[in-house]
Formats: sequence, structure tokens, C-alpha cells
Amino acid sequence: VQLQASGGGLVQAGDSLRLSCLASGGNFSRYGMGWFRQAPGDKREFLAAIGWTDDATYYPDSLKGRFTISRDNAKNTIYLQMHSLKFEDTAVYYCAAHSVSYYFVARGQPEIWGQGTQVTVSS
Repeated sequence: VQLQASGGGLVQAGDSLRLSCLASGGNFSRYGMGWFRQAPGDKREFLAAIGWTDDATYYPDSLKGRFTISRDNAKNTIYLQMHSLKFEDTAVYYCAAHSVSYYFVARGQPEIWGQGTQVTVSS
């Protein structure tokens, strides 16, 4: 599976933004998926993970409520809907995948990384 993230851009604080990650070359519906981000000088941060269906999701406590992950298996795509964006959400956002379980993605151990998409939030 290859992953391609898109949807980043320059937004204002308080805005919403939806990122997409298109998967190609594999049985997408069986992959656990997730989103991470990395700001300059910081370590990569886990944001959200999703199993084979929208019923199985996991978020770190710090982000519950502002970010929502979802997937559309018919389109081989996952999404990250972000609300009430803050300046500190500025980062490069990456999607990731694991062929066995989203559990491994949530642990920061995906098998596959996509290229990042830049999100810049102006204050």
C-alpha cells in the first residue's frame, strides 16, 4: 500500500480543515490506519487511529473532541476532520498504515508512512 496525504494549507485560528489520505496498491479495507503530525523541532505526535470500520477509533486524550478520523473503504481514503484549529496545530501531517491492526498505528508502530501535508494555522 502507498499513501498520499492531501488537504493541508494555510488557515486561520478557529477554522476547520479536513485532510485526506488516499491509499493505493493494496487491500486497503484490511489495513489499520492513522494520522500523525510533526512540528519543527518536535517529535512526531500520534493523533488518531481507525480500524477496518468507523466503529473502531482511538485518540489520545489531549485531542478528543477536536479531531475526528474516518474512512471510506470504497474510495480507499481516510480523513482527518479538524475543528477549532490553533496556532500550535501547525505541523506537517502524515497518514500511516499497518496491515494487521490499528493498534500498532496507535502505538506509533505503523508499517507504512505517507508523505506529509503541511497545515499552517495563523493566529
